[in-house]
Amino acid sequence: MLEKALKGGKLYWAWVAILLVFIGIGIAAYINQFNYGLGLTGMSRDVNWGLYISQFTFMVGIAASGVMVAIPLYLHNFRTYGKIVIFGEFMAVAAIVVALLFVLADLGYPTRVFNVILYPSPHAMLFWDMCVLSSYLLVNILIGWTVLGAERKGVKAPKWCRILAIISIPLAFSIHTVTAFLIAGLPGRYFWMTAIMAPRFLASAFAAGPAVLIVVCMIMRRFSTFKVTDKAIDALAKTVCYAMIANVFFFLLEIFTAFYSNVPSHKASLIYLFAGLDGENQLVPFMWTAVVLAFVGLFLLLVPKMRKNLKVLPVALICVFLACWIDKGLGLILAGYVPNSFEEVINYIPNPNEICVIIGIYAIGFFVLTILYKIAVAVNETGIAFDHSEEYERKLEEAGGEH
Repeated sequence: MLEKALKGGKLYWAWVAILLVFIGIGIAAYINQFNYGLGLTGMSRDVNWGLYISQFTFMVGIAASGVMVAIPLYLHNFRTYGKIVIFGEFMAVAAIVVALLFVLADLGYPTRVFNVILYPSPHAMLFWDMCVLSSYLLVNILIGWTVLGAERKGVKAPKWCRILAIISIPLAFSIHTVTAFLIAGLPGRYFWMTAIMAPRFLASAFAAGPAVLIVVCMIMRRFSTFKVTDKAIDALAKTVCYAMIANVFFFLLEIFTAFYSNVPSHKASLIYLFAGLDGENQLVPFMWTAVVLAFVGLFLLLVPKMRKNLKVLPVALICVFLACWIDKGLGLILAGYVPNSFEEVINYIPNPNEICVIIGIYAIGFFVLTILYKIAVAVNETGIAFDHSEEYERKLEEAGGEH
């Protein structure tokens, strides 16, 4: 089926060419970092996690797009998601690939990852994070590719695919939970050491991941023969809305706990994010922008007339996505280092080379996603419409599994 990715129009090849250029820039920047060391980044002794790890935590959340369509379809027989489940699984694959690449970039020397494999430590959260991430990646590749092959042939997917799909559901929760434990289990970082870090991860993931999936499905509906139903879009948009409400609620709980307890170390990070601390206020504009975007997105999603308007819906989803990215992909990690052990504010300013590596990694993710989606849409164009309705499956059984 890979040959289907080699066929496309001018717009498709122009997009691929742009991604390859950015990938080349990222590879060049990474080679420069590899030769010079992590000293080329904006990280330091006081801030040893920067944008690499913040993007890692965010992209783990985007991988939730797959499970948020798998749960209703495989556990509750919600056939409306039958057409988009394959795209959710492929988005999960691309997101995990990007997340793992950010970890490799943050390690400095990629060979260090073998230390986790050759000398596993059950007490290390990074070991368990590697286990659940690699398992989730493998499961989604197997499910997506097998289902796609079955759709191409016009037969039902093997029963073990459904079993794997059900297994992928706890795996999806695990990747967010273990990643949250990786951060929340660090003593001395009061902003991170909270019992609701894992629920916050899950809530933001279940908002940002499906939001991206809906936007991508709408783009494909505009530029390809793939036609996702309005009912599926509206149902998934409701999921985004409820998850974002939970995400905002959890964040407000953190604010209440920090300021009602009046513990200075608990308040410091939040003050730094929203008002600045010791004259350092670089993240303040970003965080207030996130607040505005979150409430604008929620308002547009809560009002049925707005949510069902396909011109307004993308605006709402982009607002939710950007709010989650600023909160989790920028503020969460960076604010955790404020103040440092000496009660000082040490600013982290990413190096241009670091930014180029990040752009290159995201370009790789978009490239993987483009290839997988191109193959899926091409299979759809052959006449198999990813139909998982009961009527479709009944006809397959009557025909002995063939069209």
